[in-house]
Amino acid sequence: MMTQELTSRDMQLQALCDGVRKYAKARDFQKCAAMICQAMGKFPNAPEPHNLLGIVMEKEGDHVGAMRHFRAAYALDPTYLPARQNLDHYGTFYSRGGCAYAEIQSKSGFSGTAAV
Repeated sequence: MMTQELTSRDMQLQALCDGVRKYAKARDFQKCAAMICQAMGKFPNAPEPHNLLGIVMEKEGDHVGAMRHFRAAYALDPTYLPARQNLDHYGTFYSRGGCAYAEIQSKSGFSGTAAV
């Protein structure tokens, strides 16, 4: 039972990452924010929604707010690699690489959205 719940949770959070990536690429940040806020209510202890909101805020030009959410994601789960990658990427004067939407990207070295 626990395994099914984790699998369902993981699938829902991966679908969130995919959806936010899609809408961010289309620059529909309001749709992204609505999806993320709904996920924050459903998964309050998950780092993914905070990481995604940080990406959206960065793309909208709110660097301070973005860093706050990257740090929140990292605080919720220090093993969540996308939050760490985004803190490293956006926390420097000279950004390198793209942002990380999902853990699969971080583990494979794929950095999701230089074009978004």
